[in-house]
Amino acid sequence: MSESERHEELVSQRLTKSDRWRSRGVDPYPARFRRTHISTDVPELIERGEKSATVAGRISAMRTMGKLAFVDLKDAAGRIQVMLRRDQVGDEAFAALHDLDLGDFAGATGSPITSRTGEPTIDAQSYTLLAKAIQPPPEKWHGITDVEQRYRQRYLDLMSNDEVRRNFEIRSRVISAIRRFMDGRGYLEVETPVLHASAGGAAALPFVTHHNAIDSDLYLRVALELHLKRLIVGGFERVYEIGRLFRNEAADSTHNPEFTMMEWYEAYADYNSFAEMFEEMVSTVALETVGTTEVPNPAGGTIDLAPPWRRLRMRDALQDHAGFDFEEYREGDLLLGLYRERGLEPAPGATWGKLLDDLV
Repeated sequence: MSESERHEELVSQRLTKSDRWRSRGVDPYPARFRRTHISTDVPELIERGEKSATVAGRISAMRTMGKLAFVDLKDAAGRIQVMLRRDQVGDEAFAALHDLDLGDFAGATGSPITSRTGEPTIDAQSYTLLAKAIQPPPEKWHGITDVEQRYRQRYLDLMSNDEVRRNFEIRSRVISAIRRFMDGRGYLEVETPVLHASAGGAAALPFVTHHNAIDSDLYLRVALELHLKRLIVGGFERVYEIGRLFRNEAADSTHNPEFTMMEWYEAYADYNSFAEMFEEMVSTVALETVGTTEVPNPAGGTIDLAPPWRRLRMRDALQDHAGFDFEEYREGDLLLGLYRERGLEPAPGATWGKLLDDLV
């Protein structure tokens, strides 16, 4: 049986199970469910001697042993074990456990206890199907290794990889911390137009669209720069924006056609002021989000983000660490020639900056 045929068979089985839930008078997709606690609350509930709690989450594991079953529910905070006893939930409900699958969402109400193995557990008096998953979860339930699948189906990666989900959460906290930092220094957050009448603000290829009402081509912005500077001209002295940008260029694991960028501008300040502020912002945000300025270095060891940082011109840094002086290759043809000399073939539409990035 091919992989696609196996997948179709699994989907068919799950659809049949969904129909069986309906035949029992159970909606496999109820509109709401009242959860009282999350997984990480349960140890404290046990300590306090609480008698009842209702939890919910995605089924990540199931184990049935005669008249006893254990189901692991995974919520945003973690995992909680649910114990289901036939004499407690009833014969019909216990038999219906066979129509639950990994990836389904379920809720359970029962007593918070500590199992014989010392694990926080909900001793369920009842359970509820909250959403029947028709598509089976990835076989690599504990982490997808296929890079293409990870980036094209991020929801599957999030389902099976706690570290990836943690990175998403840290990203959100980083953006919130940046906003607090900027707002606390008197900067005004603004939103500027995404559609521009002309492409500008950076050396990048734009996406082009057409506005029917005014019968005119417009460009998705490639940078935040131009309109932020106009706000300074208009009299605002400190502005910043965290916004989406779009570049119609090559895509890889470090270059996305749409991405988030932050830019800020301040009247009466020069690049030295911005450098000092950036050092302070990065170190402050690191302390707020991960609790330290010591962060892992991809090359090994750690990097201390605490200011002051070493100041080095980009040209000098490239000469010192890459043996490359870009001033000698300012002409695009010269840089392209060097690119091909090193056995590289440029992607269609690659800019001078992209070629330089690949070389160094």
